[in-house]
Amino acid sequence: MESSRRALLLVAMAATVIGLASASFRDNCDIKWNPENAAFSDDGHGLTMSLKSNSSGCLLQTKKQFIYGSVSTLIKLVPGNSAGTVTTYYTSSVGADHDEIDFEFLGNETGQPYTLHTNVFADGVGKKEMQFVPWFDPTADFHAYTISWTPCMIVWYVDDVPIRVFRNYRDKGIAYPIKRPMFGYSSIWSAEDWATQGGRVKADWSKAPFVAGYRDMVLDVCPCDGADSCVYGCAGAFSHGGRQQNCAGLTDQQRAKMQEVQKSHRIYDYCVDYRDNKKPGPECSLPQY
Repeated sequence: MESSRRALLLVAMAATVIGLASASFRDNCDIKWNPENAAFSDDGHGLTMSLKSNSSGCLLQTKKQFIYGSVSTLIKLVPGNSAGTVTTYYTSSVGADHDEIDFEFLGNETGQPYTLHTNVFADGVGKKEMQFVPWFDPTADFHAYTISWTPCMIVWYVDDVPIRVFRNYRDKGIAYPIKRPMFGYSSIWSAEDWATQGGRVKADWSKAPFVAGYRDMVLDVCPCDGADSCVYGCAGAFSHGGRQQNCAGLTDQQRAKMQEVQKSHRIYDYCVDYRDNKKPGPECSLPQY
């Protein structure tokens, strides 16, 4: 998290690649769906998004695309009875065979914990879910959620604690996002048919609006329009750049923290629980950190 809050990233290359930092939601993002359900703080660094009915919701998208880097924000989830709601924070490309890296927060009945859902899509293929029960109350205060995406690996962080790693094994035939620029997104929407206890518990619309809060989006990324030179330059920047943005992997301390979270708070791992008779992917037998 410390690196994701640094100032601009400067990398000496054929051209200097500059990342965004401390992005204002108002200045650096667009509300693409139901802007009437979004409210900015006076300085633009705070945002709330509301879900008022099963056909409403709200979606934010960064104005710029990027290849590699870290995107981070503070989120305070919907309090009380949040059953049937999904709050998200993710990156995604557009078009066919899309790439995507997900944080999704599945609501629950009052007194029952959220489900923290992670997934990654590459070349249009996902189904790489890993889920956790938070070890804190994500509705009582703001917590930091970070997606770090480099040419070597993707890491999901919660409050500076890595909870999952997905490594690049394209050389072994395993899809990994490397060529499609992504936007950053946040949203809140209704998923009554599946989000809470498999759809058994529906949203209580008498409690609407359901409101999620956001603060201080930080983008430490390589802006990219998709041109080959841009993709190549960004790959070089983040392969050979500084500290947590490089390919050195997790530190011993980070690895220990992640293993503890996965041991104590992980409730689903696609590599272990073979639902619908599907077999684990080849990446499941390879080291991830």
